[in-house]
Amino acid sequence: MRHAKHTFKIGRTGSHRRALIANLLKSLIIHGRVETTLAKAKELRRHADHMVTLGKEASLHARRQVTAKLGIRYNTLTRKEQKQAKEGNTKAYNADRKVLPILFDELAKKYQDRQGGYTRIIRIGARVGDAAEMALIEYI
Repeated sequence: MRHAKHTFKIGRTGSHRRALIANLLKSLIIHGRVETTLAKAKELRRHADHMVTLGKEASLHARRQVTAKLGIRYNTLTRKEQKQAKEGNTKAYNADRKVLPILFDELAKKYQDRQGGYTRIIRIGARVGDAAEMALIEYI
């Protein structure tokens, strides 16, 4: 029996699913909203709400959990890139470095008094090519 065994498979391997969710989460955190299929949006909501909950904790353990979940890799910078970064040019960094400050500083403070339900899903109709149900997921 498969009681209480929630899985989100959608025809992908486990590593592909984890990468898909991580990339969608990073885009959602950076941009505030993402347009995707309804099935992906419903699964993404679970993970996005959990990320905000971890952001509200603001502990080292929570930061490491978020880093692991999002698959954030800190690339080493060359001397030229280090010099640019010290001068304030953040283009030297990869985009993953922007996620943690947004989550732990902006989103955590925004939802400090809220006890859950940080995201909203808006259905936007069927996709033209394959008639897949599309949705817009965003932070409230």
